Amino acid sequence: MKSSVLRLLFSLSSTGLALAALFFALSLTPSLMPRSYAVQGALSGVCASAGYLLGILLAWLWRYLELPMRRGPGNDVLLAVAFLGLLVAIVFLWQTADWQNSIRELWHMPPVDSADPFKLAGVAAAVFTALFLLGTLFRSIFVWLSTKFSKRIPHRLAMVFGLTLTCLLFWSIGQGILLRAALHVADSSFQAVDAAMDEDIPAPSQMDKTGGPQSLVSWRGLGRQGRHFIASGPTASSIGDFWQAPAKEPIRVYVGLNNANTVEQRAKLALRELQRQGGFDRSLLVIIVPTGTGWVDPAAMDTLEYLHRGDVASVSLQYSYLSSWLSILVEPEYGAESARALFREIYGYWTSLPHDKRPKLYLYGLSLGALNSQLSTDLLDVVGDPYQGALWSGPPFQSEMWRTVTEGRLPGSPAWLPRFRDGSIIRFTNQENALELPGATWGTMRIVYLQYASDAVTFFEPQSFYREPAWMKGKRGPDVSPRLRWVPVVTMLQLLVDMTIATTSPIGYGHVYAPQHYIDAWVAVTAPAISADQINALKRRFSRGPSG
Repeated sequence: MKSSVLRLLFSLSSTGLALAALFFALSLTPSLMPRSYAVQGALSGVCASAGYLLGILLAWLWRYLELPMRRGPGNDVLLAVAFLGLLVAIVFLWQTADWQNSIRELWHMPPVDSADPFKLAGVAAAVFTALFLLGTLFRSIFVWLSTKFSKRIPHRLAMVFGLTLTCLLFWSIGQGILLRAALHVADSSFQAVDAAMDEDIPAPSQMDKTGGPQSLVSWRGLGRQGRHFIASGPTASSIGDFWQAPAKEPIRVYVGLNNANTVEQRAKLALRELQRQGGFDRSLLVIIVPTGTGWVDPAAMDTLEYLHRGDVASVSLQYSYLSSWLSILVEPEYGAESARALFREIYGYWTSLPHDKRPKLYLYGLSLGALNSQLSTDLLDVVGDPYQGALWSGPPFQSEMWRTVTEGRLPGSPAWLPRFRDGSIIRFTNQENALELPGATWGTMRIVYLQYASDAVTFFEPQSFYREPAWMKGKRGPDVSPRLRWVPVVTMLQLLVDMTIATTSPIGYGHVYAPQHYIDAWVAVTAPAISADQINALKRRFSRGPSG
């Protein structure tokens, strides 16, 4: 057993080992999110595996090109590489806590005294070993297939066939069996959670509430997130108490996946329920596209309802009960289809009303909701009778409209806070409220992107595998570590992990958007009659916690 382990160790590629150690060390440098030792260890193990694979490929290419090779035993080289790699890893591990604190300091989080280097290294070693064994299995199958084919066809053609079949085999197992099983489990779990009834959230007794006694929408069919949305939020009395003036009860309409069989039926049901509750008699009407689970960010809607003293109606349609990243993976078209169906129904009826007898119409979405809200309509289709504006927070990096506008920004404006043309239609903001642009005047339609520079959901780039992202060049965002550096391959893997944990950040950073930043954005989009002192008072109100 001992001799087998030694043979395996001495069979390692020295080039692969060198790059594995380098990638491990570089993975410890900061990116957008602070990381626990477990998350960092898993990331470092993956990065080390990627480095080892790259080293093997480079060594193979060197041999294939018949370039000069070192002759003689390689154990001494391997041991030297292992020693130097270990030394580099220790030096970088020693600095890991400082690198993590460079983010935590900006986010007003308590510093960490240690990065738990031994636990971190243990997790990394386990991940690297698992991936190495998987790679060894891949290589064994590839060699076996190539050998079989080489008995009948030329050697290099046999290698091509062997590699192709091995890739197809692993892909089919991963995609067709493992992934499908995992998604089936996730689907069942999320569906059960969505259907679960919260005993502390009873069905509303008011006639004019969604899910109430006379509602066209059943309470049970709303799903967990729909029931939370309807039952939560400010009341007319709480809004009135804050302003010391009369206020209206906000209208919230929500239709769940189980309220009707098809997306078209759900959209029509949402319109009828909105009409029943008098939503088109309010001053503002907001079409909301929720996240993948059907969640609507209370920080967004509570603040808007306070700003306009309850004179707001909103309508939303659930299209999934999976988390956003699973929804993108499994059913990417459902969100856009649902958003388009709801917009078509609401906008179609809205345009039939007299201009002076209808509410101002706005769009809103967070994360995957922002992506699908942008896809709900083509601006050219509404240019004759446009809606008044939109607020999209944390738009995912796949958002085509967001990406086009960002790439078309004015020279000198950073990618994390672009300025687009004259600022009359589209503006960007973050924690520091950058919506007041000198010399800019709002046009008929107002669109605001609320995004944090530390939000990897927005700023992840697959192309960071081989090129530095534009948002890393020049001045950094206020919540991004100045010690962040771009490294090929490693940065992409870091950002990928950052994206998966982005919602674990404290409020006001990462992918968790703060009420006070929504307030600034809604003021710009909806232009309420409100003074600066009142805005500051409202921010203080929400800094103390939920509206209740």
